[in-house]
Amino acid sequence: MTRIPIPATAPPEARRARLAVSSLFFINGFTYTNVVPWLPVIKDRLGLGNAELGLAIAAMPTGAILTGMLAGPLIHRFGSGRTAVGSSLLSLGALPVVALAQEWWMLATTLFFLGCADAWTDSAQNAHGLRVQLRYRRSIINTFHAVWSLAAVGGGLLGAAMAGSGTPILLHLGGVSVVLLAVNVVVSRMLLPGPEDSERSEGTDGNGGRGARPGVRTLVLLAALGLLLMFASGIEDSAASWGAVYLTSELSASLFVAALPFVACQAMMTIGRLLGDRVTDRFGAVAVGRAGGLLAAGGMGLALVLSHPVAAVVGFGIMGLGVATLFPLTLAAAGNVPGVRAGDGVTIVGWLGRAGFLAFPPAVGVLADATSLGQALWLISAAGAAAFLLAGALRPRG
Repeated sequence: MTRIPIPATAPPEARRARLAVSSLFFINGFTYTNVVPWLPVIKDRLGLGNAELGLAIAAMPTGAILTGMLAGPLIHRFGSGRTAVGSSLLSLGALPVVALAQEWWMLATTLFFLGCADAWTDSAQNAHGLRVQLRYRRSIINTFHAVWSLAAVGGGLLGAAMAGSGTPILLHLGGVSVVLLAVNVVVSRMLLPGPEDSERSEGTDGNGGRGARPGVRTLVLLAALGLLLMFASGIEDSAASWGAVYLTSELSASLFVAALPFVACQAMMTIGRLLGDRVTDRFGAVAVGRAGGLLAAGGMGLALVLSHPVAAVVGFGIMGLGVATLFPLTLAAAGNVPGVRAGDGVTIVGWLGRAGFLAFPPAVGVLADATSLGQALWLISAAGAAAFLLAGALRPRG
């Protein structure tokens, strides 16, 4: 295996930009998760039924799906750094509006807008993170996603503490918004300047290989990466969507034990992302992706075959470790497809990944109604096997 020599230290501007991108990932992970613990309070205050609340929440991924593809043109026009900062500011501006919603349509509209801004932020911060990674000349993308995971947990814990203590929701969400707005403004000055694809050297047109229309091989590669991200999304979401339901309905576990698959998955996924860059530099993205797919498939298989609460918790944890690097490595590969601007590649593949978040839960649900949840969750194991087969698309190019 041929490796690029790793410099002892990254340039100062790259180190500053890495801190800035890490901050953007933290802000993105911390924002909406502060809202989640307040959803029961919002439901009661607005007098919503379960279906109405579900439809309002669904407005967020709907906004992301409908407008997510606009991230590519925005990145091309303004640059990934400015787009990430600007769309993050929009998300933070929407945060206190959630607390001010007085009707169902106001809540749904705000969450729809939040979903749009979140999709643009996600693509832009990943695209800028890939610019920083090229300056480092080694893998750092997994660390950004580890920061996101830690921020998501922290946001949920803070939101739960504020809701449980009786703090006014507007004071909480408004305060979080103000603090993160200040951080956003500060780190905006630390991002990389210059043309968006200036770190990429492939191609002969001196423009990042973007002069010609993408050929069939390029489109096939983007499709393969999109499918890989869809499978990774379905695997990653399964612990939150089905872990507790599987343990209570199929294994008769207590409510406390039923919450542990999600905790185990998130904890192991965070550990996997913290270690993912070092492992990727050592063994390569393809090997790490294949191992991740096998671990995800095997972990879910373990949880289903042994049919015991302890085995299920362990299995979901192994699955979380396996899926940990699939998402960041796939986005990194999408941002380095020859002949495609980094922002466009990340946007297209990221959009397909969000489609996976929407497609897998109902697919598992329909199959569970036709058979059983234990049988339906083999779909998640199959997604891990498919990720193993598609991991060759992670091979570095250019």
